[in-house]
Amino acid sequence: MTAQTYTLQELAALVAGKVVREKHKTIPITGLNSIDLAGPGELTFLLDAGRADLLADCPASACLVPQEIDGLAMAQIVVADPGLAEAVIHNHILATPFIARGIHDSAVIGQDCEISDQVTIGPLVCIGDRVRIGDRVVLHPGVIIEDDVEIGDDCVLHAGAMVAHDCTLGNRVVLFHGAVIGSDGFGFATDRRTGVHVTKPQVGTVRLDDDVQVGANSCIDRAAFGTTRIRAGVRLDNQVMIGHNVEIGENSIIVAQAGIAGSSKLGRNVILASKAGVADHVTIGDGVRVAAMGGVHNDQPAGAVLGGAPAIDVKIWARACAVFHRLPEMVRDIRRLRKEINTIKSELQQEKME
Repeated sequence: MTAQTYTLQELAALVAGKVVREKHKTIPITGLNSIDLAGPGELTFLLDAGRADLLADCPASACLVPQEIDGLAMAQIVVADPGLAEAVIHNHILATPFIARGIHDSAVIGQDCEISDQVTIGPLVCIGDRVRIGDRVVLHPGVIIEDDVEIGDDCVLHAGAMVAHDCTLGNRVVLFHGAVIGSDGFGFATDRRTGVHVTKPQVGTVRLDDDVQVGANSCIDRAAFGTTRIRAGVRLDNQVMIGHNVEIGENSIIVAQAGIAGSSKLGRNVILASKAGVADHVTIGDGVRVAAMGGVHNDQPAGAVLGGAPAIDVKIWARACAVFHRLPEMVRDIRRLRKEINTIKSELQQEKME
């Protein structure tokens, strides 16, 4: 397939950027790549103007930069945030018109379903009864959709993804390979006399709002009662675990192998770094950030930046980390000082007795 060509000015207009030299506005661009891989005809991007040396041997035709770089031979588009501009332009370049390929012969479709005629449903997809699927949806091979699920427009479910009964996906939701939406929540009561665990029925649902993305092999449990809610724009990385009745606010980011226990509530634009954990029934305010492997056990106010387990203010945690490797030495010093103090005390007592 022949790559579409854009002028540098066309791409600059997408991101409110400015082409530095008038003569460069008509340079043809067919793709976008990183500095180390970009070639002629491609656009690249530089996040830090102080690292312009990285462009010295780059053969790209143009570069997104945060400010004009004097002496740079290649064409430049000046933008406020080159990283954001790269994402916008790259999505635009890679965008292809949706082509409905219909329903594969091996797909299994239940009864009383409402499926748009503008869909692509791949081999071995299984769809239960009373499922509603919107326009321009793509279900890759092996996707499983159980009864009474609703899927909005422009969703993409990759191979092996599964949506359990009664769950709802908004528009433009993406589920990557092996993601599971609506598995039973981890709920049980234990008989203290016998030690036997009695499973609690999980009769609620899961709702993913518009523009949510769920990484490969991540799981979002259905609510015990009510709804587990993932609000618009949330990004879940691979192998993330979301417990029952959790609520995650708009545009939050949960990085790989992080976990959120049941009934916790996260505000908007929260970031949990890799392997961070949130205990059950915790409320976390807007904009909170938790460092990798941090463990949040208590409610946190908006804007808090946390690290460690149990999580504390990240500045205190960083200072504690700086001291940690010195603890054996400090223990030896304390023992030595304690011995010296005891010796001095004994000498003073001896003097008093004399």
